[in-house]
Amino acid sequence: MDDYLSWRTWDEAEPELRRELPEPALSAVRRAAEAAARWHGTQTRPTGAPYTEHLLEALEVLVRGAGERDPDVLAAALLHDVVEDTPATVADVEAEFGPVIAEYVDWLTKPPVRSKKEKRAATVGYLRRLRDAPPQVVSIKLADRASNVQTLDRMPPDFQRRYYTETVVYVMPLAEEHPFFAPWFAGWAQRFAHLR
Repeated sequence: MDDYLSWRTWDEAEPELRRELPEPALSAVRRAAEAAARWHGTQTRPTGAPYTEHLLEALEVLVRGAGERDPDVLAAALLHDVVEDTPATVADVEAEFGPVIAEYVDWLTKPPVRSKKEKRAATVGYLRRLRDAPPQVVSIKLADRASNVQTLDRMPPDFQRRYYTETVVYVMPLAEEHPFFAPWFAGWAQRFAHLR
């Protein structure tokens, strides 16, 4: 199982993207990276790392792992959390990036909640709903989760067990037919099998 942790900044990602994407596609992905950095600002991950590192990890999973080259998918991967975690709205995303990317981001946005109990139910409902999502959205979600779980051992033990179970029950079934994600998640689940 390969880890995808080498693109921590746009400057680290861009040289490889330049080799893999034609200039118009690279430009679209660059604009999404800039917008994500602007909207997420100084947000950090639970580990303390800048939030944008997670977005670039998801992008790296898609490009280097899954071989994705669709600029709409790659841009949406960078923007997938902006509506959920920043003041940006789906309308803002659509105004800057058009209806396709906005639709992908909308699919990937959990509904707002008011309590921890509501959050759990909303997360399960959201993950179940993804079974009906377009394949592009599913790929982005799988890359998002791959980014999150490749360093699961850095999180508190109770979180590790819960997130492992959630990934196995709700996310891995989304990967069953995917030539990259199915074996990647199978390898990941084996590596973290002690969390069962």
